[in-house]
Amino acid sequence: MAFLITTVETQGDLTGRSHWWGAPDLLKDVAYPCVAVDDGEGRHYDEPLTFVCQIRCADLAPLDGENLLPHRGMLYFFAPLDYFLGEHESPLDYHTRPVVIYDEREEGLEPYDLRWEDTDESVFRPAEAMDFGVAGEARGDGHRLLGLPYQEEVEGEHPGCLSLLQIDEDDRWGLRFYDCGMYYFLLSKENLRARCWDRVEGALFFY
Repeated sequence: MAFLITTVETQGDLTGRSHWWGAPDLLKDVAYPCVAVDDGEGRHYDEPLTFVCQIRCADLAPLDGENLLPHRGMLYFFAPLDYFLGEHESPLDYHTRPVVIYDEREEGLEPYDLRWEDTDESVFRPAEAMDFGVAGEARGDGHRLLGLPYQEEVEGEHPGCLSLLQIDEDDRWGLRFYDCGMYYFLLSKENLRARCWDRVEGALFFY
């Protein structure tokens, strides 16, 4: 089973709802995932991963006949995508491991506040609402949850893994993986059923 993801620009309040981009709605005791960076000149700092999306599991529960995902709580996806969104000075690249956070709590969620030091502007892109549908094929292009990686080469390099989240290029966002490609959050079905989110692997396929 695989789910198709479509996103829609909106001015509505998406706090506590499924959305792509925007700020993650994290409880205060949940740390934003960062990567320790050494710039080679004696400066050490924490670089935040790009927040990709949050998914309210209840939105997928009616479609998830295999019970692969939790049916309550929130899933949050973070990956090293800044470079591919035009931030070419980002110290992170696709070798940096992505992070998936699951939290069963649904009350008291608030958008995380993270700002650029030099401008005091939010680092987050405008949030877009997400809609889900059941895909007819396990493998396909576009933004998807579950199913098989679109490129068979990725499946060969990560045997037994499902594509927990597949991110396609999108000109509207200025998201491009070199000449052409896709980014994946990959997890085996066994680890998915065991809710071992810390075993998610990242993979970039590009030409």
